[in-house]
Amino acid sequence: MQNSHINGLSGLAYLPDHFDRDAQETLLEEIRKIVAEAPLFQPAMPKTGKPFSVRMSNCGPLGWVADVNGYRYQPNHPETGKPWPAIPARLQALWSEIAPDAPPPEACLINYYSTDAKLGLHQDRDEDMFDAPVVSVSLGDTATFRVGGLNRKDPTKSFRLKSGDVVVLGGDARLAHHGVDRILKGTSTLLKSGGRINLTLRRVTAP
Repeated sequence: MQNSHINGLSGLAYLPDHFDRDAQETLLEEIRKIVAEAPLFQPAMPKTGKPFSVRMSNCGPLGWVADVNGYRYQPNHPETGKPWPAIPARLQALWSEIAPDAPPPEACLINYYSTDAKLGLHQDRDEDMFDAPVVSVSLGDTATFRVGGLNRKDPTKSFRLKSGDVVVLGGDARLAHHGVDRILKGTSTLLKSGGRINLTLRRVTAP
């Protein structure tokens, strides 16, 4: 695990090539089954209703949604009304490996980035506790990932996340601002139609 500091914050870790190609393909098949049960939907900005450029789904007891009513976690899909599918065992194992002392994850966000999608700088702060890390897995085309500090105007650093890479925001960096500037088209053959899938494991409630 490569640990990095940014703006004096510790707890940012980068695990390149954590999942090899076989593991990526297996994980992708598991995600496809989840999305067949809990289809991708288009989150929207609160108040304005402006749609995100990413489409998403979730798995786990809770799922993150965004619409005109705000950002929140809920136990059911916003369109089908059905409970979210379970988090795959290999992602549970990843969490146990990285955060063995943390309570288990309750949500895994599944974000699909088309080749022209991006995600502005933001903090993951809709959870009730910040002691557990946010663990992120990249599948598909390489993304330019940007991370900053606790304040939006703090200096930022960008680096490329390839298919199979894992990033951890924990410790002081748990609330660091971060985002995705661009998707580098054609950098992976994992997804037949291109684009990127990002899987983000989170603990939502305090134990």
